[in-house]
Amino acid sequence: MALTIYNTLSKTKETFKPLEVNQVRMYVCGMTVYDYCHIGHARVMVAFDVISRWLRYRGYDLTYVRNITDIDDKIIRRANENGETFQALTGRMIAAMHEDETRLNVLRPDQEPRASDHIAGMHEMIQTLIDKGYAYAPGNGDVYYRVGKFEGYGKLSRRRLEDLKIGARIEVDEAKDDPLDFVLWKAVKPGEPSWASPWGDGRPGWHIECSVMSTCCLGESFDIHGGGPDLVFPHHENEIAQSEAATGKPYAATWMHAGAVRVDGEKMSKSLGNFFTIREVLEKYHPEVVRYLLVSSHYRSAINYSEDNLKEAKGALERFYRALKGLPDAAPAEAAEYAERFAASMDDDFNAPEACAVLFDMVREVNRLKDTDLQAAAALGAKVRELASTLGVLQLDADEFLQAGASNQIDAEAVQALIDARLQARADKNWAESDRIRDQLTEMGVVLEDGKGGTTWRLRG
Repeated sequence: MALTIYNTLSKTKETFKPLEVNQVRMYVCGMTVYDYCHIGHARVMVAFDVISRWLRYRGYDLTYVRNITDIDDKIIRRANENGETFQALTGRMIAAMHEDETRLNVLRPDQEPRASDHIAGMHEMIQTLIDKGYAYAPGNGDVYYRVGKFEGYGKLSRRRLEDLKIGARIEVDEAKDDPLDFVLWKAVKPGEPSWASPWGDGRPGWHIECSVMSTCCLGESFDIHGGGPDLVFPHHENEIAQSEAATGKPYAATWMHAGAVRVDGEKMSKSLGNFFTIREVLEKYHPEVVRYLLVSSHYRSAINYSEDNLKEAKGALERFYRALKGLPDAAPAEAAEYAERFAASMDDDFNAPEACAVLFDMVREVNRLKDTDLQAAAALGAKVRELASTLGVLQLDADEFLQAGASNQIDAEAVQALIDARLQARADKNWAESDRIRDQLTEMGVVLEDGKGGTTWRLRG
């Protein structure tokens, strides 16, 4: 089955055809590192991590680039508030971002360019745009992009220049020819970091950063450009305008956008008090629970972050891990029917929820086989883990997940001692003592599971 991807540019699912056979080049707009990453960032991280995993599983030679915006207004403002350099602030936040994504089992991109390392390339592209008449320097140190000159402006977001002009205005401190024109280079202001340029000391505008980093790493035309839902306009629209005007070539063939995160049905916002950083969430929930919540919704759909949904995600993972627990090591079964269904789901615009449904069918069969053919159950369980690896889940030891958090709540050694005492009581046919110990463990939140391989335990969900 051919891989199909929903293209924001065409607003349709398209059969994916790399620009070069078997080579895929993908650029994703990354984080602006002035603060800790929030759950919305996690959505984008995980969505494109799954996409990259599946492309590689399918045999594509993928180059995945995700940039870091390490210079912009928010970064400068926060660094000044903290009394530190922007480099010190962004260095700490980049390290924290990497910690967060490691805990969420997000694999690092192949390249992670930083905007501040590409200033020379920005100067070069801006000068090209000026030479072609797509940009102008009014003489005050700023450089602006001439939106009206680019015929395709609005093709990604489906916005018309006539509609955009309504209500648009020029600020007092701007020297634009047209209210819709946007800044490519900003003249230096007091208290801001700056770089020398042909137009005076200053710093880059946000949009030019990604045009330069993407084309530097992947070439003037590449296969996939992705990002969060809020970037379609104006950021990605402006990237297209800059890049295609500068190179005269199509920019990205396929545009992909992850869905928004809503909190209890409302848009996430600091003003509403429903804004959560990744590390705040991971203080309360196992990282794989958070990842599964993000994976189990289609990457393009809005996802509702709520306590109830997190509990459902935890329950789903517990069902998986209980089925996988106690299975001996085995090579993955071929399981052709299941594998084909899983692949068909993922090839249909990376439909991870449908792929998860296939995994549930597989673990139901694992549970059935456990009573009749343990080796067959183990082989099918190994296939579950293999397929689930493309979603970045079900890679932990089953007991490790099921007992997660025990060290913070109870003494695992004490639990095992009670289990051993209960087993001895059962061997002595002291059923009253056996029941008493089981009740004691139940009060501690421990669930016992007696099986052929002995007694194991997990925390009650």
